[in-house]
Amino acid sequence: MSAPALRPRSSSVSALSCRLLQVSGYAAAQASHQSKSRLKDPSGEPVFQYVGHNRKPSHKVFVWGFSFTGALGIPSFVVPDSGKKRPRKYQLSPYRLETAQQITSAACGYGFTLLSSSTKDASKVWGMGLNKDSQLGFQRSQHSRLQSYEYVLEPSPVALPLSSPLQTRVLQVACGRAHSLVLTDQEGVFSLGNNAFGQCGRPIVEDEVYSDSHIIHKIQGISGTVVQVACGQDHSLFLTDQGKVFSCGWGADGQTGLGHHRTSSCPVELGGELAGVHVQRVSTYADCSLALSQDGELYGWGNSEYMQLAMVTDSTQVNSPRRLPLTGCGRVVQAECGGSQVAVLNDQGEVFVWGYGILGKGPRLSESPVRSRSPLLCSDALSSTPRRRVQDQMWTHHFAAVTERGELFVWGKNVRGCLGIGKTDDQYFPWRVTVPGQVVDVACGVDHMVALVKSFI
Repeated sequence: MSAPALRPRSSSVSALSCRLLQVSGYAAAQASHQSKSRLKDPSGEPVFQYVGHNRKPSHKVFVWGFSFTGALGIPSFVVPDSGKKRPRKYQLSPYRLETAQQITSAACGYGFTLLSSSTKDASKVWGMGLNKDSQLGFQRSQHSRLQSYEYVLEPSPVALPLSSPLQTRVLQVACGRAHSLVLTDQEGVFSLGNNAFGQCGRPIVEDEVYSDSHIIHKIQGISGTVVQVACGQDHSLFLTDQGKVFSCGWGADGQTGLGHHRTSSCPVELGGELAGVHVQRVSTYADCSLALSQDGELYGWGNSEYMQLAMVTDSTQVNSPRRLPLTGCGRVVQAECGGSQVAVLNDQGEVFVWGYGILGKGPRLSESPVRSRSPLLCSDALSSTPRRRVQDQMWTHHFAAVTERGELFVWGKNVRGCLGIGKTDDQYFPWRVTVPGQVVDVACGVDHMVALVKSFI
């Protein structure tokens, strides 16, 4: 079922970022000079210092993909700072984003990016990229105090209406097509951006103008403490510490899971086969949604045009959570979905994928209603030990998986160089991305990606 003009069906697409548990850092041997003049021992030979086991890794952010929306946060790519330089429309390999803060969470939307820090500083969230719906908050223009930038070319602070700005920590950020969610530890969840379908969890205002908006809404009506947020194209999911799932927003494909196909402007608790189930994690990108229970059972609802939920229904839309039988997959510990693909990770480090698109098993397999194991997961790089905390994502036609060694693998549609493999060709099998450090998290956008990296250099 198609939606109003804001959400064209052509953007109902998917990608995956499966982050596996990473092990503690290893010492990288990197020679460095102690001062401008090379140190020498009495014999006259150079003296080098090598990184030891006690050296703390530095936290770095790397970006790649399409740059002209500003989503990469590198102004010189869009407006070169030298007459000798040319604009860089595509960044085909990881490029370091200089940040003064220790970034702990990242999320990518449709042409924009949010970064957050969990430190007790006044500035906790930074936005860059497309801001036509104020999904990055009001970013005051230099030309007018009443006008906000439509494009933010470098990381800029997002001013949250916090009661205790120095005490409250930001735990997570999430991005939809034109709206954003910010989860804090003490003051709940804040939403900003487009609310045409109630995805920000506040009443819908007819003909509301979202450009130049100062509205940052504090989500109300959720019983319990929210521990995870997730954004679909135009809907939002909230998981509480009691294992309950709430949703709001656009529901034409059933993606809110509320038993109907209408919009919902305030968060409502999901029922159906999810009633009484303790959920440990939710996932939604585009118009399909998943919930993983504490006992490893998987539930799905929303769009099934691409066979995402074909194992339980022939319908192309499911408006209430259904349990998905995953016989042969082992105990599932992670699950991710997008608009056309689904992937799950079991406790043996194996990933199973199904749906439509490049599934990572070569150019001949473009759709599958049944589970198919990815070839990446047979490698020794993956651990069979129990997983602890994990964070996954899924976006447009491409997948990203981080092994416990901190290695990043990607495959799928390489839209505008979003895979970071140095070329624009599609990738039909998992391919390792060269990143100088240990990847701890990755965020996938429509045409760009962000990786958080521990580096000893």
